[in-house]
Amino acid sequence: MKAIILLAGYATRMYPLTKDQPKALLPLKGKPVIDYIIDQINRIPAIDTIYAVTNSKFYPHFSEWAKTAPTTIPIEVLDDGTTSNDNRLGAVGDIFFTIKEKSIDDDIFVIAGDNYFTFDLREQYDFFKEKDADTLAAKESDDIEMLRAFAVAELDPEGKVLSLEEKPQHPKSNTAIYASYFYRRKTIPLFKRYFDEGNPPDAPGYFPQWLHKITPVYAYIMDGDCYDIGTIEMYNQMK
Repeated sequence: MKAIILLAGYATRMYPLTKDQPKALLPLKGKPVIDYIIDQINRIPAIDTIYAVTNSKFYPHFSEWAKTAPTTIPIEVLDDGTTSNDNRLGAVGDIFFTIKEKSIDDDIFVIAGDNYFTFDLREQYDFFKEKDADTLAAKESDDIEMLRAFAVAELDPEGKVLSLEEKPQHPKSNTAIYASYFYRRKTIPLFKRYFDEGNPPDAPGYFPQWLHKITPVYAYIMDGDCYDIGTIEMYNQMK
């Protein structure tokens, strides 16, 4: 299994804090945000390579970080060639870029590099293996404004996704989907089909929104919390 950490955003909402420093390398409770993700990836024995995909602006920062990252799993930092929000590939675009660049033919774990979470990633991985199906991370919330900023899913009693909508104005459920995904090896070719059909490259939830109509997709309800550090206010709250 390969891990893909999405790190190619420019975090313009957090300027000036992130003008010259990538968000994932900001200190949080004594260490960089990304190190918490690495701690969880270390819990998945199946993962044999970590691909940290970033942009040209922050490639040097992550290359330096990777030299002393807290893991024995090999890390390769990839530059997606973009230089600003104007030419960025988008989250799904960066997943596809990594798949093509490294000729990936394996299960993959994908996570946004600005996630700080307290659930045990091994439990989501075990759920993925049990269902033998592509698996998302989910949590219930009654905060309607928060739900409008996430992908929202309707699930059957077994956790199978019945409907999924990215950033809905009128959420159909209270189940928010977070950017932590396990995809099977057989799903990898579908990324090309997704783009061949002209689907959007940006928010990571757009791919499972399309995927669940083609193949079974399940959601693991996390036992813990997950925070998207997208604003200075949220970052200061987490510190």
